[in-house]
Amino acid sequence: MRTNIVIDDKLMADTLRATGLKTKREAVELGLRTLLRLRQRKRGLKAALPFRSAMSTIC
Repeated sequence: MRTNIVIDDKLMADTLRATGLKTKREAVELGLRTLLRLRQRKRGLKAALPFRSAMSTIC
């Protein structure tokens, strides 16, 4: 998907330097994938919490 976005220059430069990525596209894709993975992990943890609570009352 082609799109145009405005990104803070310092944020992009810092990100490229910190990650060693070569292109802005790589940086944006890594950021989006990371955000998605974190959200999915958070949902998984929330779903597991009631189970853990129930198990602790049983044991």
